[in-house]
Amino acid sequence: MKEYKYTINGTKYEVAVGDIEDNLVTVTVNGEEYKVEMEKEPEPEKKKPVLGKAPVAEPEGDAAASKPKAAPAGGAPVKAPLPGVITDILVAEGDEVQVGDTVVVLEAMKMANNLTAEKAGRVSAVCVKIGESVMEDDTLIVIE
Repeated sequence: MKEYKYTINGTKYEVAVGDIEDNLVTVTVNGEEYKVEMEKEPEPEKKKPVLGKAPVAEPEGDAAASKPKAAPAGGAPVKAPLPGVITDILVAEGDEVQVGDTVVVLEAMKMANNLTAEKAGRVSAVCVKIGESVMEDDTLIVIE
């Protein structure tokens, strides 16, 4: 049992709080006992984390350009290993890359991740732009 002493508007109160069972508690105020029903705490809502910025309405012509493109036949896609935001693109269409060259920087969980080419060749498609949010397995760059 916990005991407290309060003064409210000049009046002194001695309060003893008894055991709490479910949402009922026995409270004694200045020697007089009360049964008090407490409100149950609402269960916290379980929200899924949202990565990146909310989608912004774009003009019809740009909408198709911002969607991740599928890899052309024979091309080797560089895919996002996890959800994040593109912070830098180090290649352009037509550039030659070697195995291990960094092609895109992806920020995920407050860390910059350098994504590298797994194949030597020519960049045939850049499917993202700086500042774009991507999901896991989205195609970012295609190398032929």
